[in-house]
Amino acid sequence: MKAIENAVPRSNTLLPAQRIDAEGKAHVHWRSVWLLAAPMIANNAIQMVLNLTDTWFIGRISTTALAAMGSVQWLTLVAIMLFGGVGLAVQTVVAQSFGAKRWTRASQAAWIGLWATLGCVPIFIAVGFSGSSVLHLFGIDARIETLAMEFWRPRLFGGFLAVALWAVLGFFNGIGKPTYALWVNCFVGVANIVLNWWFILHLKFGVAGSAWATNLAMLLGVLVGLALFTSNAMQARYRSRLTWRLRVPLLWKQWKLGFPMGLMIAADMVGISLFQLMQVRVSEIDGAATQIAMMLTSIAFMPAVGISIAGTTLVGQSIGAGDRNWAYRIGSAVILLATSYMALVGLLLGLAAPWLFPFFIAANDAQAHAVVQLGLTVMWIAAAYQLFDGLNISSGFCLRGAGDTTVPAILVIGLSWILFVPIAHMMTFRTAEGWFDGLPQFGFGSVGGWVALLGYIVVLGLAMVWRWRARAWQKIVIQ
Repeated sequence: MKAIENAVPRSNTLLPAQRIDAEGKAHVHWRSVWLLAAPMIANNAIQMVLNLTDTWFIGRISTTALAAMGSVQWLTLVAIMLFGGVGLAVQTVVAQSFGAKRWTRASQAAWIGLWATLGCVPIFIAVGFSGSSVLHLFGIDARIETLAMEFWRPRLFGGFLAVALWAVLGFFNGIGKPTYALWVNCFVGVANIVLNWWFILHLKFGVAGSAWATNLAMLLGVLVGLALFTSNAMQARYRSRLTWRLRVPLLWKQWKLGFPMGLMIAADMVGISLFQLMQVRVSEIDGAATQIAMMLTSIAFMPAVGISIAGTTLVGQSIGAGDRNWAYRIGSAVILLATSYMALVGLLLGLAAPWLFPFFIAANDAQAHAVVQLGLTVMWIAAAYQLFDGLNISSGFCLRGAGDTTVPAILVIGLSWILFVPIAHMMTFRTAEGWFDGLPQFGFGSVGGWVALLGYIVVLGLAMVWRWRARAWQKIVIQ
């Protein structure tokens, strides 16, 4: 393996997204940043379409079904993130290996992610069967709980497919070829739409049909991604057909890197999941309005993640090339770009909400008007925190590219579970309406809960950008 790597000639080239002016000074080459980020933005826009597709099809069933999906959608993602972080780590290892011109190590990282995926299968099956006992703790309406479990079980049974897809697409993103990932995601997006129609509207599978549609679409995506990963083009440089053997020490290293990545996202999602469950407990109207608002904010969230994923690649490749100061400079440029984008789209979402909200509610639903009216209020609160969410997302992904995952995870756990969740509970419920009475209850309903979410994201965004600017990550070595 080492002989193959040493056979590749090394040359003096510019660092990632770098240009040199006539005076010999280095500058960020914004065109290169955009060329890398654009397919990643498109990738995450497709993920946004997947989320909106599921929401639209379930909205055709009933408001109750929409509230049920909202009560568990984030919890399913929590489980997937918590046990699937090793798939997220693929991009970081690949990017740093690519920057160091260790081609076979890059493809090996993708195979390690796939091996780890197999180990997750029994865990996801067990979590799928335990969903009813978990959701029962939150005391939501029995009708909503029954529908929620119809979504939970099949979605968790196929949770390992999401991890496998991250591993394959993380390889393409890490080597700076996000167009490959884009084509795979386009295929998954189209398949998901067709399968949702087939399972929900044609076969009448109800809420469960959406989960099965997502699972099958991801399975097809993994197969297409593997075909590209092992193609002649990838084999020629990365020896992707020869690096498939399991290496337990490398698996352990990748797990140690990836687990905090998944934990950080899962910790945040636990808070968001509890927040959504609070709104569902208040009423079906509050739950449905919150679910739609969450999906609409993904219009800002997903493309910004695409820009930030480009930051993971650029920071990782710069570190692999041996220049951590350039990694800081290019990462800071990505943070500025993503945050500016989020601020603009947040404003547009607030303005467009009166036209967007009714699209997700059946016109003949008796509660449609109430859902839309509440939704217009919470959307402006959501619009207010988009800038700070941009700081949070982009700083977090740049830290991921540097391998700095443990401290950010601790920050998220502390701010989400100790600050956000208790305050959201106090702001949402009246006395004796919530899950526990040890805290004062102000009873502002969904509006109060969304104000608490606003405060949490402001603090979290500032904390994450502080961690990036502190540069402690410049001392981390993961290879």
